[in-house]
Amino acid sequence: MTRERDPRAHWLDDDPFDKQTSPGSHTKARDDGNWRQPHIRVVHATQGSGAPFVRIFGVEEQARPIPIHTGSIWHFSRTEIEHLTQATIAFAIALGFMFSGGIMGALSNTTGFVLFSVIGLLTFTPGFLVHEIAHKIQARKYGCWAEFRASPSGLRFGVILAALIGVVLMAPGAVMVAGNTTKQQFGKIALAGPVSNVALWCIGLVCAVAFGGTSEGIDVLIRFWLIANSVLGAFNMLPFGPLDGKKIRTWSIPIFWIWLIICFSTVWFTFTQLSLIM
Repeated sequence: MTRERDPRAHWLDDDPFDKQTSPGSHTKARDDGNWRQPHIRVVHATQGSGAPFVRIFGVEEQARPIPIHTGSIWHFSRTEIEHLTQATIAFAIALGFMFSGGIMGALSNTTGFVLFSVIGLLTFTPGFLVHEIAHKIQARKYGCWAEFRASPSGLRFGVILAALIGVVLMAPGAVMVAGNTTKQQFGKIALAGPVSNVALWCIGLVCAVAFGGTSEGIDVLIRFWLIANSVLGAFNMLPFGPLDGKKIRTWSIPIFWIWLIICFSTVWFTFTQLSLIM
């Protein structure tokens, strides 16, 4: 595929994986475990140009024509909106448990649990949503089909873990991508997520300088906003597993290190220097 934007980008909205079924030779007895891993992001690295987006939920996807649909590059299907809503609500609940100290803390202070969930909804979930949507829009610019799909098992595990031990470790889902790209396009799709978090962090920093110290409530929202976007950006830049950092490093090692340093610098500033300006 060339680097020019595919004119079909405005039309690729139908989910090409809706009709995906397990291969006829696939049985539970022969299952190697990969089929049951819906949390794995589709995008992954291959050598050179070609089709790096050819896996879905950890299973090799066979070549097939991508259906044409009457949508636009900004189109969000009903299924995608439902999955984004599910992930957002689950993420907010898990954050409420984390800030409350687990389910015991939530039961002893229900009002605090609700308040913390709302704070998480206002400060953490925007970073998560914009991060995933950035992947989607960048992929669609290159003519790929791209939609977010939640991982039910990942959401359940994250909420239960947060309730039990007060720690959020969640794989809420990922943007599923289908289409051909060059290695550069592949890397840019992955980079879009961390860059969006850095951009949101910069917005928060401006707010900290302009409004920090005006009220305790505003300070809490700004601080949590900065923590959320710095941590999300830095975590996704790690060069391991299905994280964005591994895909970016495969594309360009210099760009990987530049953005790794930028993202971890936002973490350092948030936790060590922010108190000096608020």
